[in-house]
Amino acid sequence: MAMNRSELVAAVAEKNNLSQSAVNGVLDALFETFASQVSKGEKVSIPGWLSVERTDRAARTGRNPQTGESIEIPAGHSVKISAGSKLKAAATGK
Repeated sequence: MAMNRSELVAAVAEKNNLSQSAVNGVLDALFETFASQVSKGEKVSIPGWLSVERTDRAARTGRNPQTGESIEIPAGHSVKISAGSKLKAAATGK
């Protein structure tokens, strides 16, 4: 079962005796900061929890699955998210 954003906001607000709108504002600011830093090519790291960074993808030749025709796929960027030690330990139940 997955927790959606509204459930996350409600849980954090309840744990910290904050309003849901305050927690929602903090999450918005957090994700905006992630986006702006990653778009600049900078890594964002929260030690023990996670790191987010932009990766480069080289140009390559692909194939259209419907026609079998070769196509050129341009170089681009992607995002890599890595779990930290505390998050990995929580996942394994340690």
